Amino acid sequence: MEARDEKRLLKLQAQLQNVKLPIVDELGYVPLSQVGAELLFEVFSQRYEHGSTIVTSNLPFEEWPSVFRSERLTGALRDRLTHHVHILERNGESYRLRQPAGRRRAARAEQNNAASRSDPAAASGEHDHNPAAVNQPS
Repeated sequence: MEARDEKRLLKLQAQLQNVKLPIVDELGYVPLSQVGAELLFEVFSQRYEHGSTIVTSNLPFEEWPSVFRSERLTGALRDRLTHHVHILERNGESYRLRQPAGRRRAARAEQNNAASRSDPAAASGEHDHNPAAVNQPS
């Protein structure tokens, strides 16, 4: 069983390396398990200086140890993510909260309808991301 899981993990890691621009949205929204944190670190480490990655988070870097459950792992990850990086900070009220719920549903339905006519992947939500930081290798 463990060998099968290991084989699946290696296959997933290889697939992730072939993604042109991975997007990790809302990093820190849910704390990671120790294993999850180590696996995510491995993904970022493999991409470090080899490909761009977009990461969004509402947490300042100082709060990341609570997500990754390790100061050492968080420090190493932060070093990789902030080297050759453009950090875009957006402060203020969420644009989602400014819009009444009914208008949000109507706007989302209209976006899905328009997207499904032009791009089936967009209709499935594959492109719904709000990038905040882009890591670019030099």
